[in-house]
Amino acid sequence: MHKLEALAREAVALAQGSPEAEVARQMQICNACRYCEGFCAVFPAMTRRLAFNHQDVHYLANLCHNCGACLHACQYAPPHDFMVNVPRAMAQVRMRTYQDYAWPPALGALYARNGLVLALATAGGLALFLVLMLVVRGSLWHDPLEGNFYAVFPHRLLVAVFGAAFLYAVLALAMGAARFWRAQAPGAIGGGAAAEATGDALSLKYLDGGHGDGCNDASDRFTHWRRLFHHLTFYGFLLCFAATCVGTLYHYAFHWHAPYHLLSVPVLLGTVGGIGLLLGPAGLLWLNTHRPRLHGDPAQRPMDRGFIALLFASSLTGLALLAGRGTGAMALLLAVHLGVVLALFLTLPYGKFAHAVYRVAALLKYAIERRQPNQLKLGAD
Repeated sequence: MHKLEALAREAVALAQGSPEAEVARQMQICNACRYCEGFCAVFPAMTRRLAFNHQDVHYLANLCHNCGACLHACQYAPPHDFMVNVPRAMAQVRMRTYQDYAWPPALGALYARNGLVLALATAGGLALFLVLMLVVRGSLWHDPLEGNFYAVFPHRLLVAVFGAAFLYAVLALAMGAARFWRAQAPGAIGGGAAAEATGDALSLKYLDGGHGDGCNDASDRFTHWRRLFHHLTFYGFLLCFAATCVGTLYHYAFHWHAPYHLLSVPVLLGTVGGIGLLLGPAGLLWLNTHRPRLHGDPAQRPMDRGFIALLFASSLTGLALLAGRGTGAMALLLAVHLGVVLALFLTLPYGKFAHAVYRVAALLKYAIERRQPNQLKLGAD
């Protein structure tokens, strides 16, 4: 009994340390318990280690999908003295990952004020395009322009603004992922590992609680809603991006210039993707507001909700623009949509979107590691 009390006191003391120390503490308890060994990839990866250094902790934290299953299964979860809450501890370390590996490094501090950054970026983007519209058109209302967006904003202007913003976002995320990957030193990437990691990422395999029943969204009852809404959001985003790529191909390769017919490939892709980006973020926002505080890190909810809202707003304004492109309100609808999309692009490297990049990197390391001998032979892989 005295040993148990001593361990409990040590657990509380360690919990007051860094997020990395707290994850290491909880993983040591989990390594001794092993009840959750058959759950998500975190626990098989955990069994390959007896101690957890800084790189290990960040790897495991980004391998965690915050499904919540281990929290509800854990006999040492709060209010137990051991205070084991893996989803929260992992979420707190993930925030440190985003900050530590951000590029440029000085901008990692933006994660701490992500809600303010999102608000300022959105306001700035909207203001920019509204002012430009007034300069070009001289009015918020105009005669119908038959959906010709370039009669409002010149094509070269849009390419310059959005091309620069998008390329910067890609560069910043790629540099952050490269820094994370070098720190992990996972070994050579084989074709089998790459295929497995890609499949796990595209299918969101580990949002099933490790047993196929789904996530614990608001209680210990399993559902597939979180996985479904993530799929709608992710593939909706990809379809919208595909619509932009096809439109670019039409413009430069075939010299087919916008506006495109409602049944054209770019419009169909954008419409289907836009609907996914309405339903997915709306569902994720509903789940986020109903999840218990023990699930994840409550301090990060403004960042989570801000990103979800920005995705939803990008889709809503895009579909509104499609519906109203033949009216006198097209210029105003276009300015609002472009402002929201610009805000999304500018904040991609310093908001919740970063989790996708680091999670894929962690899944790839896990796939590589599984193909290496488990020297400890402490658990099933």
